[in-house]
Amino acid sequence: MNFRAFLRRLFALTRKEFQQMKRDRGSILLGVVLPLALILIIGYGLSLDVKNVRTAVALEDSSPTARAAVQFLDGSDYFAPAYVHSKQEAEAMMRRGEVDAVLIIPTDFSRNLPRGTARIELLLNGIEATTAASAQGYFESVVLKKAAESSLAKQNVGRAEIVSRVWFNDANTSTWFFVPGLLMLVLTIVGVFLTSVVMAREWERGTFESLFVTPVQRLELILAKMIPYFLVAMTGMILCLITGHLLYELPMRGSLILILGTTMLYLVMALGLGLVISAMTKNQFLACQMALLLSFLPTIMLSGFLYDLHTAPLGIRIISRFLPMPYFLQMLKSLLLTGNYWPLIIKNTAVLASFAALFVGAAFHLTRKKVGE
Repeated sequence: MNFRAFLRRLFALTRKEFQQMKRDRGSILLGVVLPLALILIIGYGLSLDVKNVRTAVALEDSSPTARAAVQFLDGSDYFAPAYVHSKQEAEAMMRRGEVDAVLIIPTDFSRNLPRGTARIELLLNGIEATTAASAQGYFESVVLKKAAESSLAKQNVGRAEIVSRVWFNDANTSTWFFVPGLLMLVLTIVGVFLTSVVMAREWERGTFESLFVTPVQRLELILAKMIPYFLVAMTGMILCLITGHLLYELPMRGSLILILGTTMLYLVMALGLGLVISAMTKNQFLACQMALLLSFLPTIMLSGFLYDLHTAPLGIRIISRFLPMPYFLQMLKSLLLTGNYWPLIIKNTAVLASFAALFVGAAFHLTRKKVGE
């Protein structure tokens, strides 16, 4: 075997493969962009360490003793305190979803502290079960340790007892935290992932464009492509809701009509995104990678599915504001576990409607361009 001829043929074949790879941008996307996106999202954004827990502190006792008892919150990496004057104001912030924990210093705190009967009331938002459990652990261990080492302890005064309660999820059941995210994942898989790949296959085979030689209008065609997957995804969603309610006792404290209505809106958005991806790529392999990058990964990593976004780094929080997934998941959790909180429903519905209009409109426009209209 002529080694020089072998190297020459190997070099020619390798150069051909590089040229083919240059024309097939999906290979570059899969080999370079996707791993880079994964390492950035997982390494920088995925953190199960709970920090900057939004905490409303109700100082009903305004004495220096009471202020000293909560002084550890200031400058802490674990808490982001907001001081209010009454328990009612702090609880209202919890209902609006503005805080994850409420710390209440009652009016008799400084009077009962020397006797050892003082109590600090801790309320936790059970919608984010992981954050609630971690925050409770911080308060009951680190906080009491800080108090024991504080000047109050050195003055031989009594300790305070922390009495905690979990709102919206009394048992702090982690399943209630994950099921809404799984419901969103089902909708995303059917709405974006499956739709984009199947539609891209039709673009590859030319069956999609061949429909335009018939009297069928673009809008009719797009709706016909969306309706079957819409029905499949809604069926899966309803079955998952029933299963979650029967097996895991997942509550439905909000309106069932609102739950289904917001689900339909999110699904229209997801189907629109799937059609956009298929129209842009016209290739199953590339559509699969783009669907993974643009929908599946954000659903898992950037929606609040695995961890509370409020405890994520600032960059991740900013990126999540430009994605539809966090708005839907926040509203779904609220409707299932809290009830009908209309300011949140109106705001998030408007955002989802905007995304749905954007993606469906883009799919309509791209389809027109692809058929040369």
